[in-house]
Amino acid sequence: MAFDVAAVRGLFPALGDGWVHLDAPAGMQVPEQVATAVSTAMRAPVSGPGGVFPASQRAEAIVEAARRAIADLVGASPAGVVLGPSSAVLLQRLADALGDGWMIGDDVIVSRLDHPANVAPWQRAAQRSGSSVRWAEVDIETCELPTWQYQDLITPRTKVVALTAASGSVGTRPDVRPAAAAAAEHGALVVVDASAAAPFVPVDITSMGADVVAVNATSWGGPPVGALAFRNPAMLDQLPSVALEAGARGAERFELGPHAYAHLAGLVASVDYLAGLDDAALGPRRERLLTSMGSVKSYQAGLLAHLTSGLRRMGHVMVIGDAMRRVPSMAFTINGVKAEDAVEHLADRGVCAFADPGTHGVFAVLGVGEVGGAVRVGLAHYTNAHEVEELLRAVAELA
Repeated sequence: MAFDVAAVRGLFPALGDGWVHLDAPAGMQVPEQVATAVSTAMRAPVSGPGGVFPASQRAEAIVEAARRAIADLVGASPAGVVLGPSSAVLLQRLADALGDGWMIGDDVIVSRLDHPANVAPWQRAAQRSGSSVRWAEVDIETCELPTWQYQDLITPRTKVVALTAASGSVGTRPDVRPAAAAAAEHGALVVVDASAAAPFVPVDITSMGADVVAVNATSWGGPPVGALAFRNPAMLDQLPSVALEAGARGAERFELGPHAYAHLAGLVASVDYLAGLDDAALGPRRERLLTSMGSVKSYQAGLLAHLTSGLRRMGHVMVIGDAMRRVPSMAFTINGVKAEDAVEHLADRGVCAFADPGTHGVFAVLGVGEVGGAVRVGLAHYTNAHEVEELLRAVAELA
């Protein structure tokens, strides 16, 4: 494996601002090749699809390239890839389409670990249909999502099981497969939000057992583009169409209005960037992605272990969660210091971090709001050991 963090840092012009960017859970900074791809596409003649002239054909080529890029990223078929402005928007469309057929007595299962983008749409759909929402709970000590509970939660009336491939809040990376297997026994649809996982670990829709995988390109430094990948592309023709074109087929049935073609060009460049994070990666893009993500995973594991152990040695800090499988996002509380005051202190030291009040999602379940909220940080591809030390030094000053 050949992950070179110094070389990776050279791809990000934004790092020249001198700040320690540990704000990756809100979206990574943008690599130069992505920004160049977007600006180049905006300068080129691009029209709507369906024409016989070059500008129209260029638009069609960009869309097809974007579908292939997401398909390579998650191990799906390009025919099953739906593109849109964000995963949150697309998940809402999916929930609206599926919820139309639900009845009183049906239910949908969501988890406390998930981002609101994969919870709120299902809650709204259930409310409209009179269906119920059932919750998969987290272990309050480790922030693990126990998989045994899905055997009890899922029933023949369960329509959808929505869960995350990784939490951008506490880093937990649950094993999706047992939940997916339990859902398959009762014919429930499995929708996995892989937005927080895709930048750091290999994603494979088939091995997870997911029916639909959602990703958001901003999470790995791409443009504001989201995608849904359907394991069975034929399912798209069975859902109500939202397209403006009456003759839309396949993935186009789930796409509303014209695409932002320049952003789609940037999406392709961002997936190529992921595939090139390991200099030793060879072969087709899917193979290069698997190699590169494996290298990223190894690099981040060492860096995260250093950060975690450093924080836990401080008597005034409590790290939230202790999951066995995780991505490099974490949250912690500081005794006697509100999260909003802590992040102001970090900003004074040149470190970017976020304060969460702890009143929603997994933090509300853990009671984080009662101790002044949590500080949230996340490592990126370009984070190095020096930046981790800067964070540890700044947090130590709050003792």
